[in-house]
Amino acid sequence: MALILFFFLFFSSITLSTSTSTTTSLSLRHHFPRAGDDGNFHLRHAAASSLLRAAHLKHPKKKLSNYSVSPLYPHSYGGYSLTLSFGSPPQTLPLLLDTGSHISWLPCTHSYSCRQCSTNNTPITPTFLPKSSSSSRLIGCSNPSCLWIHPRNFLSDCLSCTNSSSSSGCARVCPPYAIIYGSGSTAGILLSDSLILPSGSVPGFVFGCSVFSDSQPAGGIAGFGRGAPSLPAQLGLRRFSYCLISRRFDDDAAVSGSLVLGGRKQSASADGLRFAPFLPNPSVSDPFSVYYYVALRRISVGGKKVRLPEEIFVPGPSGNGGAIVDSGTTFTYIEAAAFELLVAAFVNRVAGRFNRSSEAEDRTGLPLCFNLPPGKAAATKTELPELAFHFKGGAEMRLPVENSFVLAGPSPAAAAAAAEAPVAEAVCLAILSDGGGAGGGGPAVIIGSFQQQNYYMVYDLERERLGFRRQSCLAS
Repeated sequence: MALILFFFLFFSSITLSTSTSTTTSLSLRHHFPRAGDDGNFHLRHAAASSLLRAAHLKHPKKKLSNYSVSPLYPHSYGGYSLTLSFGSPPQTLPLLLDTGSHISWLPCTHSYSCRQCSTNNTPITPTFLPKSSSSSRLIGCSNPSCLWIHPRNFLSDCLSCTNSSSSSGCARVCPPYAIIYGSGSTAGILLSDSLILPSGSVPGFVFGCSVFSDSQPAGGIAGFGRGAPSLPAQLGLRRFSYCLISRRFDDDAAVSGSLVLGGRKQSASADGLRFAPFLPNPSVSDPFSVYYYVALRRISVGGKKVRLPEEIFVPGPSGNGGAIVDSGTTFTYIEAAAFELLVAAFVNRVAGRFNRSSEAEDRTGLPLCFNLPPGKAAATKTELPELAFHFKGGAEMRLPVENSFVLAGPSPAAAAAAAEAPVAEAVCLAILSDGGGAGGGGPAVIIGSFQQQNYYMVYDLERERLGFRRQSCLAS
């Protein structure tokens, strides 16, 4: 299918290294499935998506056939999207902000095919049309950016190919890519074209032109992970930051958070930020090298340290273990052995006040839920223990209750049986594990976007550190 593109594009390639010192601000909108009449679907879907995402981040080269794939609905990832423009004249598309991957790609051409990208299985719109852009170029197999998606030995035939009559059909174009995510995949070829930002046009930006996707978001992916293909690397950014609006504004097009590309240097004293160092990544040949490993040192519940295995905090040479921060994961993931200890700490802290609800756990897919007294959901907010992440250097991310717990509502049976009397509700910890199903590979802790809501997050690439502070992201 990717060969269809050959009729649309010029057979040429551009290699570009750009740098920008300007500051660009872009709106971020939160995309999350509406609960509709079934509030449990909202949570079940988010939990399933988070586990699929965690499994992919831990096994990025493994097709996860042993995991069930949940149905994909519009805005199903629980992620945050931004709008970018590409081409000459500009074509504008929404892309999902993803700090856990480094290849950016767009749904591409009239022939773009997408399975389960929307509720009625119709193709996503809008799509990028290379033939409508005078600045679109195919990436050749001798272009260094082709090595972003293919090992050099895979390109040997392509590099030796000529356009002579004895090798008809030999185009010397970078071979098509296929990218596997936790919940699906996408495939296409590499292009370069102009990326248009509010601060100006960036020519020769390299991205994937996907002609097929399976169970992917309504739009493309903006790769903000570590590595040469990422948007920050291609733009030569020294830092970027974002602020994710609260989940209570799900799918509200009238409000947004923000993404800032570039910006001034920031300090803890002047800006109220706390900083945690990034840890060295595995080698560039390792699939874990695109993640932002952060120096997490301990986790506390209700102000008391939870004694967790040391290996979940310190990644090994290959990237196994340790903690990463990821905008593409919804609910934070913690490996099974450590998660069981965390659950025990929460159960111990609420003993005598709230009882555990296996019924709510079954219907939401979240592994730790508590029953709340009828009509007392709001009043019990201050009675739930605080969850905090503690980082090397003393930085602490003390999560408000709304960043660590989510209301699950009453059971459908109880709600149907109740007349006007208040019914018991449930509250669930917005952190999950897989029961050991994902194995011991990859990061042991993945700090997701639910825990980052209403935090200003700074990725200081120059000084290799993560900055954060609590604030309302509506004002960002």
